[in-house]
Amino acid sequence: MAGHSKWSNIKHKKAKEDKKRAKIFNKHLREISVAAREGGGDPEMNPRLDTAINNAKSDNVPKDNIERAIKKGTGELDEGDGRYEDATYEGYGPGGIAYFIEVTTNNYNRTVGDIRHIFTSHGGNLGTDGSVGYLFEQKGMIGIAPGEHDEEEFMLNAIDAGAEEIDTDGDFFNVTTARDTMYEVRDELEEGGYDIESAELIRIPMTEVKADTEVAESNFKLMNKFEDNDDVSNVFTNMKMDDETLAIAEQMD
Repeated sequence: MAGHSKWSNIKHKKAKEDKKRAKIFNKHLREISVAAREGGGDPEMNPRLDTAINNAKSDNVPKDNIERAIKKGTGELDEGDGRYEDATYEGYGPGGIAYFIEVTTNNYNRTVGDIRHIFTSHGGNLGTDGSVGYLFEQKGMIGIAPGEHDEEEFMLNAIDAGAEEIDTDGDFFNVTTARDTMYEVRDELEEGGYDIESAELIRIPMTEVKADTEVAESNFKLMNKFEDNDDVSNVFTNMKMDDETLAIAEQMD
């Protein structure tokens, strides 16, 4: 799990440095809109929306944009670009690496065409529903800025809050939770004075595949291509994220 926490940190840092800020903003705003439509526009009564708003704020999405996305989701504003929905796709990348991809789209035909093209142009293939989903387990992951907090004290507080696993080896404190308790753990840690950088549901591979340098490079290129797509929200794989593999990712543009 520590390897996947580090990979999340690498992606987080790259996102912060990404010049194409509009893509990052767009993904946050789509999530806000869907969350508001499914659970209402009051973040105090809608944990998914509350989390989406906080995640957007951590990437400096303007307040006006956030409020407009909420109103689109609740129907107070017309979604001129169409209604966004969540969907998932599964497949395999180079070396037989399994992929589980979450999207938010207003055009399924466009999105599935894009996903299939990205797979095939990078040595992979789009699979059928259920072809790899059983290889992953859904968990919550909370990223916290360490600040001046004592590491040992944080770990004790996180355990008391309900954390299943804690990784403090990196730029963030990463807390893994059960799927159903992520919002509760997040709220308790926030009330304890910790700065929540992100909170999201992730899919952790139950078994991992070790990739050699060539296969790892090919799959990182594929991952980056998916993450550059406006419709893609999250990309999960079962490639083993050990120090050797992560070093390859950090060296890639």
